[in-house]
Parts: sequence; C-alpha cells; structure tokens
Amino acid sequence: MAGPTETPPPPTPTFLKLSYPASRVLLVRMDRPEALNAMTTASQWEMDAVWKWFDLEPRLSVAIITGTGRAFSAGADLKEWNGSMADEADPKRRMGNAPAFKPLSRRLGKKPVIAAVNGLAMGGGCEFVVNCDLVIAAEDAYFGLPEVKRGLAAIGGALPRLIRTLGLQRASELALTGRNVSAQEMFQWGLVNKVVPREQVVSEAVRYAEMIARNSPDAIICTRAGLRQGWETASVERAVEWTLEKEFAELQRGENIREGLRAFTEKREPQWKGSKL
Repeated sequence: MAGPTETPPPPTPTFLKLSYPASRVLLVRMDRPEALNAMTTASQWEMDAVWKWFDLEPRLSVAIITGTGRAFSAGADLKEWNGSMADEADPKRRMGNAPAFKPLSRRLGKKPVIAAVNGLAMGGGCEFVVNCDLVIAAEDAYFGLPEVKRGLAAIGGALPRLIRTLGLQRASELALTGRNVSAQEMFQWGLVNKVVPREQVVSEAVRYAEMIARNSPDAIICTRAGLRQGWETASVERAVEWTLEKEFAELQRGENIREGLRAFTEKREPQWKGSKL
C-alpha cells in the first residue's frame, strides 16, 4: 500500500509535528505548548521548509495548521527578539529584519491551508490566520495584534491583508488598539468561517479539508490562484486574465480535466492524478 506522500517531509525537530488525518490532507501541529507555541527563528525556518515541500508533494492537496495546548500561537518569541536587540548583538541578525524566508503570514503558495485555531492567536499567530484560506475557530479562541503595546508593529503581512478582508475601520480597530477579539466577533467580521467547541476544531477542519481534497488537484490550485489574484491585486479583471493565462492554461493541458469530464459522462467517481501545475 502506498504511503501518504511520494516524497519524505523535511525534518521538523524543534517545532512541528506532521500527520495525515485523511487522504491528501496534511496536518501541521505547532508543538511548543510550554511557550504557547511562540516561534523562534529556527521554528520559522522549519515551517518554511514544510510549506515548500507541501506545495511540491503530489499526493497532498490541502493542509491544516493548529497548535498544541491552549494556544494556536502567541506569535514571535519575544525573549529571542529582545536578545537580538541587545547592544552587543549583531544588528544584521535582529528578528525584526526582513527574513530570508516567507512566513506563513506572507505565503503565496499553490495549495490551500486551513487554520484550526484551538486557542489564543496573538501577534504572528494571528497574522498566520489572516493569510490562511479557511479558518475554523474554537469557541474560546481569541485573536489579537498586541504589537503596538510592545513598541512593535504587526509587520509580518497581516496589515494590508486585513484591509482586504475586514475593511479599514475594523482592521484599524484590531491593529491600533491591540485588544483581544473573540472567535465569535471574528466570525461576525468575516475572518472566521465557523466557530465550534474546542474539542471539535481539528475534526471540523479535517471535514472541510476532505471536501476540498475530493476535487481535482489541478482545479484546486487553479481556483485558489484565481481567488488569491483577486484578493491581492487591484484589478478584478486583470486577476481573471492572469489566472486564465497561467493556471487555467496549464489545467487545460493536464490529465485531470479530461478525467473529470469523462467521469461525469460515465457517471462514476473521478480518479485524480497528482497535480503538475
């Protein structure tokens, strides 16, 4: 029997636990509960390697990210950040410098990621959520960008994305006050897809992931590209043109479009191949 992946995942010795809860679904668990899953620089490099591998792995279509314990993630490890700001520290190695990797909060990627927010999502943890494709949140989860209270700024990618999702006024309320916002309020604002009891947050995210993963791997990538272009670019029509010129043109040359149409005609379930987009 074939394993869940064609290629081995990168090593994740310090921060992440990987599993496969359903066919074509990757579960990424941030596992540093004693520090509320705060992220060191090493943790970020680990995540960067996992997301790159996930996009290239042909047997995976959807990922879920969650946390161990009472936190999704408290964001950047402020103790490490404080140490990097010391007078004797190398200014080139400060945590606030533009990193050589793209964190999840700025990931473009090809395949969708679902946030299963099991608890507090603060700072960089909240920024991760903002850039995920779907968000399932526990009833007692809460969100915040407290950077302004620490003399920092939420510069990890969330600010312009929040404008697109929440609008100027709600984005300003979240980012400028630094206050905590409940899962229910985020649901009303449109950032959260569904609020469930804490013990159901991962299983509900898996249910959504399975609904996505049943579909054509090529179509998932192409559809997400069209959605992202519309979210990230100013011109709606140009976003359509870009997707038609790139992902949809590649989709039409692939095997899965033929298989999907044949399966519909023959009244059977399609047998998808790994995407080459």
